[in-house]
Amino acid sequence: VYREAIPGPALETPSTSLEAHTSAQGSVSAQRGHADSGAGRLSFYRKLCYGIGGVPNQVASSAIAFYLQLFLLDVAQIPAAQVSLVLFGGKVSGAAADPLAGFLINRSRRTGSGRLMPWVLGCMPFIALAYFFLWFLPPFTTLRGLWYTTLYCLFQALATFFQVPYTALTMLLTPNPKERDSATAYRMTLEMAGTLMGATVHGLIVSGAHGSHRCKEDTLPGEGAVSPNATRLYFIAATVVALTYPVCSTLLYLGVKERSDPSTPASGQGLGFLAGLGLTVRHRPYLKLVISFLFISAAVQVEQSYLVLFCTHASQLQDHVQGMVLTILVSAVLSTPMWEWVLQRFGKRMSALGICAMVPFAILLAAVPMVPVAYVVAFVSGLSIAVSLLLPWSMLPDVVDDFQLQHQHGPGLETIFYSSYVFFTKLSGAGALGISTLSLDFAGYESGACRQSEQVVVTLKVLIGAVPTSMILIGLCILMVGPTPKVPSRANSRSLGRRTSYTLA
Repeated sequence: VYREAIPGPALETPSTSLEAHTSAQGSVSAQRGHADSGAGRLSFYRKLCYGIGGVPNQVASSAIAFYLQLFLLDVAQIPAAQVSLVLFGGKVSGAAADPLAGFLINRSRRTGSGRLMPWVLGCMPFIALAYFFLWFLPPFTTLRGLWYTTLYCLFQALATFFQVPYTALTMLLTPNPKERDSATAYRMTLEMAGTLMGATVHGLIVSGAHGSHRCKEDTLPGEGAVSPNATRLYFIAATVVALTYPVCSTLLYLGVKERSDPSTPASGQGLGFLAGLGLTVRHRPYLKLVISFLFISAAVQVEQSYLVLFCTHASQLQDHVQGMVLTILVSAVLSTPMWEWVLQRFGKRMSALGICAMVPFAILLAAVPMVPVAYVVAFVSGLSIAVSLLLPWSMLPDVVDDFQLQHQHGPGLETIFYSSYVFFTKLSGAGALGISTLSLDFAGYESGACRQSEQVVVTLKVLIGAVPTSMILIGLCILMVGPTPKVPSRANSRSLGRRTSYTLA
C-alpha cells in the first residue's frame, strides 16, 4: 500500500482539513492496494500457454530415454561400443551446457521480446532439426557413429539452452508469488502430460518395427530382424515429435509476456563459479546428498534405457513393450501426490525407503520374465522412480538452509547448489549408460540381429536386475548414514530470506 499526501481545500478549519486529508489518503491507499494485488494476476490463458512451452522437451526426452538405444543398435545398426560413445557424449554435452547457459543468459541484454524469450525462440528451430536428424538413417554406414554422436551432443546442448531460460521465465511472469506458484503447477502438469505423450506416441508409431512377428522361430543369431519399413516408422515418429517445438513455442510466445527483470543483485554475484563450487562440495550434508543420488539417478536411467532392449532380446515381451512403458509413466505421475503426502507425514528419511520397492521386483523380472510379472514390475518401478525424482528436490532446500545457517555472513550460493547438482547427476548418467552399453559390446551384441547370443541375454538380465539394485542400495546406504539436515525454524527461515518449500525443477 502506497501513501500519498493529498492537500485538503484551502478554506477549511484545521480539524476538518485533517479529517478530509486522512479520509482521502485512506481511499487512495485502498485503491492502490487493490491495483497492486490485481496487477500481478495471470489469466488461465497465460498460465496454459506458459505450461505448453515446456511440453516439447519432455516429449523428446521421454522418447529418447526409452527408444534411442534400441534405434541405434537395431535400426542404425552401429556397434555397441559406438552407441556407448553416443550416449556418453550426449549426456556430457548436456551437463557442460548447464553452467554455460546460465553464464551466457545472465549476461545477455534485454530485447523487445524480453531477455529470456529470445533464447527460447532462437533455439527452437535448431533443436527441432537436431531431434529430427537424430532419428534419420544416413545413406553412409562407415561414419554413422560420428553422425549420431554429433547430433545427440547438439540436441542435449540445445535442449539445455532451451530449458534454462524457459524455467527461469517463471520469475518474470508476475511479481505475485502465489501466481508464480500457480504457473509452476501448470508447467509441471503439462510437462508430465508431455512425458506420457512422448513415450506413448513414439512407441505406438514405431511398434511395428520391433514386433515378435518380425523374427521367425528358426532365425539364427546374426540375421537381420528389422522390418523394411522401420526407417519410415522412425521418420514419422521423429517428424511428429519435432513439430511440437514450433507449435508449442509459438503458443508460448503469443500467450506469455515477459516482465522487465528487476535490477536486484544476484545471490553470491561477486563469487566465481569454481570458488562457490569449492565451498558447496566441502559442505558435508550436500556432499552426502549428491553422492547418494548419483548412484540412485544412474540406476533409474539404466533401468529406463535397458527395459526395451531386455523385452526385445532377453524375453518374449516384445509385444508388451508399449504397455509396460505406459504403465511405468502413469504409475510415476499418479503416485507423485501420494509421495508428497508421505514426505510431509513421515519425513524424508522414511520416504527414501520407497526407492527400495523396485529392487526385489527388478530381480524378479530378470529371473521370471513373464507378462503378469512384467506389468507388476512396471507399476512398482513407476512408484520408485517418482520418489527418486521427488526426494532430492525436497532435500536440497534443507541442505542450502543448513549451509546458510553455518555461513550467515558468507555469500548465498543457492544457484550453485542447484546447478552443480544437475551437473553431477547428468555426469553420473553419462558414465553409467556409457559403461553399461560398452558391456554389451564385450558380450558380443550383434547390431540388427534377430536373436542374440546367450552371453548377451545374461548381460541384459544383469543390467536390468543386478546393476540398478546394487546402485540403489549403495545410494540409500550413503543417504541413511549420519544425521540429515533439519528444516530451520520459522524465525531462521525469515532471517535467511528464503522459503524452505520445494519445487520440482
